Amino acid sequence: MGQGKKRITLAGAAETEMEEKRSRFIGYAAPVQDEKMAQKLIARRRAMFKDATHNVWAYYIDGGTHARYSDDGEPQGTAGIPVLNVLKMSGATDLCVVVTRYFGGTLLGAGGLVRAYSAAAKQALDAAGFASMEEFSVLKICCGYSEYQKISMQLTGLGAVQDDAQFGSEVEITAAIETDRVSQIEEMVREVSAGRGSVSLLRTEERASQGTPVE
Repeated sequence: MGQGKKRITLAGAAETEMEEKRSRFIGYAAPVQDEKMAQKLIARRRAMFKDATHNVWAYYIDGGTHARYSDDGEPQGTAGIPVLNVLKMSGATDLCVVVTRYFGGTLLGAGGLVRAYSAAAKQALDAAGFASMEEFSVLKICCGYSEYQKISMQLTGLGAVQDDAQFGSEVEITAAIETDRVSQIEEMVREVSAGRGSVSLLRTEERASQGTPVE
């Protein structure tokens, strides 16, 4: 039933703040699904901090197929590109960062700006955290009452997530597992039910991979 696809993105949204020579840098990172969602996020942050000196942003979507940035008035190459580079180097995709700056009166110079914007972006990403997302297959498993308990225990042992169970003339279990492991479920049900049970695909959807989130 196909192979699962893994995708590393942000586990959530986060805001951080740092100071460099009296300039305040407020970093905000969030996962986004597409460019439209990224642009809405950027517009919202710009509206929240419309009195700021700069609202620098970058997003990296679909493995870099859609990647854009803005220096928002900072010297070219000192803000937007460094933020975008942090996104690229993170190994994640489908994420957006906005770094808001309130000028503190002391010029940082080109090198200082690159370091400050890079640090603010990385802080925001680290605070948001990373998660490995994977394609899961949601399955309908039909079996007799006599096999239900053993199949349920075996599903747990295989790491499948049991979403529901309906008890009628037979038991219908709704369970999800990584797409590339569906064959393990099919084999287990066949063995436990002596071929009487059945496994059918209801849908595929993206869920956080089982185990420890990516740091």
